[in-house]
Amino acid sequence: MADTTIIALIGVAGAIIGSFATIAASIANQYYSNRLAKKADEPRRDLLRQMLDHPDYKWRNIDTLMHVIGADEESTKRLLLEIGARASENGNPQWSLISRSPLPYDRK
Repeated sequence: MADTTIIALIGVAGAIIGSFATIAASIANQYYSNRLAKKADEPRRDLLRQMLDHPDYKWRNIDTLMHVIGADEESTKRLLLEIGARASENGNPQWSLISRSPLPYDRK
C-alpha cells in the first residue's frame, strides 16, 4: 500500500509541476511576443512622426499614412494614437499631431 501511495503522490506532484511550468511558459511567450511587436512597430512610429512633423503638411490622409508604413487601418490608427496624433473633427480621414493641431477648445 505504501508503494502505491508514494507513486500517487509523485504523479500528483508531477501534474502540479507540469501545470506551473505550462503557465510560466505561456506568460514568458506572451511577454516576448509583445516585446517583439513593440520593437517591430518602432520604425513605423518613427515614419509617422516624420510625416506628421513635416512643415509642408499639417494634416495627412490616413490612406497615405497606411501606404507609407505598410500597415492596415486599425494598426495605423493605433500607432498614430501612441505617438500623440488625432483625427480631424470634420469627418475627413486626416490625422495630425495634437501638438500641431490641438482641439479648438484645448487652445490656450
